[in-house]
Amino acid sequence: MKLNINNETSRLRAVVLGTAESNGPEPSLEEAYDPKSAEFIRMGSYPREEDMIEEMEAVAKILEKYKVQVFRPKVIKDYNQIFTRDIAFVIEDKFIKSNILPDREQEIEAISHVIQQIDPSKVLQLPEEAHIEGGDVMPLGDYILVGTYRGADYKDYITARTNVQAVEALQELFPHKKVVSFNLRKSNTEPRDNALHLDCCFQPVGKGKAIIHRNGFLEEEEYNWLVNLFGKENVFEITREEMYYMNSNIFSIDEDIVISEKNFTRLNSWLREQGITVEEVPYAEISKQEGLLRCSTLPLIRE
Repeated sequence: MKLNINNETSRLRAVVLGTAESNGPEPSLEEAYDPKSAEFIRMGSYPREEDMIEEMEAVAKILEKYKVQVFRPKVIKDYNQIFTRDIAFVIEDKFIKSNILPDREQEIEAISHVIQQIDPSKVLQLPEEAHIEGGDVMPLGDYILVGTYRGADYKDYITARTNVQAVEALQELFPHKKVVSFNLRKSNTEPRDNALHLDCCFQPVGKGKAIIHRNGFLEEEEYNWLVNLFGKENVFEITREEMYYMNSNIFSIDEDIVISEKNFTRLNSWLREQGITVEEVPYAEISKQEGLLRCSTLPLIRE
C-alpha cells in the first residue's frame, strides 16, 4: 500500500474507520480518560453500544458511496476501539504509531492486518519519551501543525496527550517541513474548557478555510498565527458550546465534501455557503466520549 497524506482535505482514497462493536461495559468514573466521558457517566447517559454502532455504520455507508476503501479494526472483546485517530497517523508516506495511554495499547494490534500491507521501512514509532496522539497532528502542505501542552504540570493532566518531545521528534523526522506547535487549554474536570486534541478546537476544511475555537488556545499569538495563515474572512469561529459538541471535529472526503454531525446547524449552513457538500450523520452519542468524526478515522491515502 502506497501511503500518501499531505493535508486534511484532498480526495480520500483509503481510511481506517474505528468500530464500536464489543465496546465493553460502561467505565467507572475512575476509568474515564477525559472530563466529557466522566460527565455522561455521572449523568447516567453514557452512550450505548448499539447506538454507537449505528452511528459508525452511517459513516461507513457515506465513505463507500464515495468509493473510499474502508478498513476496520479486528474486534477485541469488551474494548473501546472507536477512535483510530489516536493510535496512529500518516504524514507523506510514513505510518507513525502513537505513543498512547498504556491502557489502550491493544488498539494498534487490532489494525495489524492494515499495517502488514505497508512497507515496513515506512512504519515508525517515535522515542518512548515522546507522547503523541493523532488527534494533535495535522499535515498542512509545508507545515505540520501539532497540538501540545507545554505546562510544567503536564503529567497532572490525563487530557495532555502530546508533549514537547514529540514536537521535536516530528521536526527531526520531517526536516523539510515546518513543525508548528500550539499550547492547548487542558482541564481534567470541565469539558467546555478542555481541548483534548488540536482537532477539538481547529481543523482546515474546503479550499483554504478553517474552523477554530479561540479559547482552545492558551497563547493568543498562536491562535492569531492560525487566523492569519487562513485569513480572517476564511475562518469559522465556533463558540464554547459548539466546541463542547465537537463542531471542529468533522471529516473531509474532499475539498468540497465533508461528513458532519446533523445537529451542527450553524456550521453546516456555513459549509454549504462555501460550496461544500455536507453529508450529515447522527454522531451525538459518540461525541459523549469527547471525540467525533475526525477522531474515529485514520486516513491512509489522499490524492
